[in-house]
Amino acid sequence: MDRTVIAYVVYLVVSIGLTVWVARTLSRNGRVFLADVLHGDEKLADAVNHLLVVGFYLVNLGFVALYLSGDETITDTRGVFEALSTKLGVVLLVLGVMHLGNVYVLNRIRRRGMMEREQVPPVPPQGWAAPTAGA
Repeated sequence: MDRTVIAYVVYLVVSIGLTVWVARTLSRNGRVFLADVLHGDEKLADAVNHLLVVGFYLVNLGFVALYLSGDETITDTRGVFEALSTKLGVVLLVLGVMHLGNVYVLNRIRRRGMMEREQVPPVPPQGWAAPTAGA
């Protein structure tokens, strides 16, 4: 087995492992935000959370697969480390951007839900008061 294939295998194992770890972290912690936004509807929060995780997997694993190929042939051990550091560094940056994007979207959804709750009066109106002439 040549060094290029070894670098590809290591790249795939590490990239897929990182993608799964980030997706599970987002799923576990993002569910809390979704449940808050959806007024405690746990079933709907789980469904939306699952859809977001599937989308995250599709985008990131698609990127990992597209970024797998390289033009250079790796001839020595140093080349393996250089190729892996470049490829894994880019994958980590993409995962970070995707993570921040998810957090931003979840926060925007949560903030919108909080604003909607603030627009509803805490107690429904109990009557109507006629304007007074002296006021």
